[in-house]
Amino acid sequence: MVKRLVITVDGPAGSGKSTVSKILAKRVSCMYLDTGLLYRAVAWRAMQLGVSITDDEALGRMCGDITIPLETDGEMRVLIEGADVSGDLRTEEIGMLASSVSAIPAVREALLPLQRSAGRQGGIVAEGRDMGTVVFPGADVKFFLDADVDERARRRHLQLLENGKNADPGEIRRGLEVRDHQDTTRKIAPLKPAEDSVVIDTTGIDIGEVVERMAMIVRGHAEETARRVS
Repeated sequence: MVKRLVITVDGPAGSGKSTVSKILAKRVSCMYLDTGLLYRAVAWRAMQLGVSITDDEALGRMCGDITIPLETDGEMRVLIEGADVSGDLRTEEIGMLASSVSAIPAVREALLPLQRSAGRQGGIVAEGRDMGTVVFPGADVKFFLDADVDERARRRHLQLLENGKNADPGEIRRGLEVRDHQDTTRKIAPLKPAEDSVVIDTTGIDIGEVVERMAMIVRGHAEETARRVS
């Protein structure tokens, strides 16, 4: 039954949702969908082509160039016109632009079918900021991860260092606060927990413990579903 479930993981930047979602997807044998990477791809493409993030029509058209071949290896690839650009999308600059792009109705409307198509057959862990509230409101299991902003800034700084990049911790923290404000106050699909989501504060909690807690909830739901249909 787990293989047919749609599992959503929402939360602010640095809450641990990317790391946790990848591990959880492997643990329960599901595909992994990082929807934030799609918005990063639109932002990256806009930078490459010199398209203004205020040009709604052009941004919406660019979404048609994006494809996402889903695999079960814990990673997600994003292709633009057939070229894998995944490695170019994880910068702070792109992250800030993606937060702005994600508030544009034309972009959200263009990417929504792509995201929903990926989860149509179930067996997916979908990570983002509005997975449980907008993209998959009928998801089987919904999680919302959060953490103290200082903890999130520390994690993001370590992540950048591990990827061979450097950034000022104070700037990272301020950037997170700006993104939090943009994501939670936007008119379209603001960042917030779904009413039926399981909220987990990951501050000071080991990633393995968070994943284990989530996996137990997923398995419990699958077992209960199996009992109901048997």
